[in-house]
Amino acid sequence: MTIGIRSKLSFMMFLEFFIWGAWFVTLGTFLDKSLHATGAQSGEVFSTQSWGAIIAPFIIGLIADKYFNAEKILGVLHLIGAVLMYQMYSATDVSVFYPYVLGYMVLYMPTLALVNSVSFNQMNDPETEFSSIRVFGTAGWIIAGLAISFLFHWDSPDGIGKGMLKNTFLMAGIASAVLGVFSFTLPATPPKVAKGEKVTISQVLGLDALKLLKDPNYAIFFVASILICIPLAFYYQNANSFLTDIKMDNPTGKMTIGQISELLFLLCLPIFFKKAGFKWTILVGMLAWAVRYVLFAYGNAGDLSFMLLIGLALHGVCYDFFFVSGQIYTDARAGAQYKSAAQGMITLATYGVGMLIGFYVAGKISDSYNGPSGHDWKMIWLIPASIAGAVFLLFFLSFKEKRDKSA
Repeated sequence: MTIGIRSKLSFMMFLEFFIWGAWFVTLGTFLDKSLHATGAQSGEVFSTQSWGAIIAPFIIGLIADKYFNAEKILGVLHLIGAVLMYQMYSATDVSVFYPYVLGYMVLYMPTLALVNSVSFNQMNDPETEFSSIRVFGTAGWIIAGLAISFLFHWDSPDGIGKGMLKNTFLMAGIASAVLGVFSFTLPATPPKVAKGEKVTISQVLGLDALKLLKDPNYAIFFVASILICIPLAFYYQNANSFLTDIKMDNPTGKMTIGQISELLFLLCLPIFFKKAGFKWTILVGMLAWAVRYVLFAYGNAGDLSFMLLIGLALHGVCYDFFFVSGQIYTDARAGAQYKSAAQGMITLATYGVGMLIGFYVAGKISDSYNGPSGHDWKMIWLIPASIAGAVFLLFFLSFKEKRDKSA
């Protein structure tokens, strides 16, 4: 890979995740403070990510992989996305905002696979080369959060009061337009499926990998993956609103601690995975979700602010030890024939079904504990902590690990 191509792929990845981090982190606060949405309405808005994840395989499998170059579809989707972002920026009511965010997420979620496809197509050894490209995506997300808090101060009490959070959509829209145009300069990535070759719905959705569920251990992992996404949804939907409500300074910037820890714990994962095995790696990830929510429940922005910072830093353990190790486990169990199908199936189950349920539950819980004096954040966090704890016990008691090369 030449330096020029590496630079292009790195910039592509940077913008891809800068766009997402520029608006999604503060979405809950924007919906609450600017659009005055209820918890249920916020849940519906956040659920658009899940609908996007469910629909994405059809766009990739039935259109991108069969008819058009990946980089061209990437460009078109981001240009349309820029227009939708402007509409979200202009919306003054959640009922007006919702159809635009739904359309945007249906278009954005497929781009996550497209940027990977464009990258892999230029690599001789993706296992060693991809991480050095993908790290720019995490950097993009971090810089977006730091800019919101420390450069523009849109998430400060004064900024929120003036409605400045809507500018996050404008920033994301500009970046989306830039990536849309830039995508047409990326290396050509032709369709993967030969002309005349049929692509079935079961292949697109990864349903060919359902036979993995015949293995009781994998079936337990599969169910646990869906269930753990319920407490995960609480974090995405409520964390920024929570930190804003309790008056933590620069909440969006401080939430980037989670992405920094994600990078660090990703380096620790192979060592822990080898020493402790899959079961205990997954259990540590599940336990981290419960612990972080307990820290959120009892911490505050004053003398106990360190509890909140530790909770944010646990994001790396929560995500890497469960989701990344789960992807590794799925890859090992699937075998060569069903690797892609298995990854598609577990992604559909988690970011699709699991998160869809999670955002619905999170919205209902938020409304149930929202009174005249505001949200009862202690209860809002203790409930997902309890759910994570229950999933931990289910997995601990049910999963029987076989320590072999494939486990």
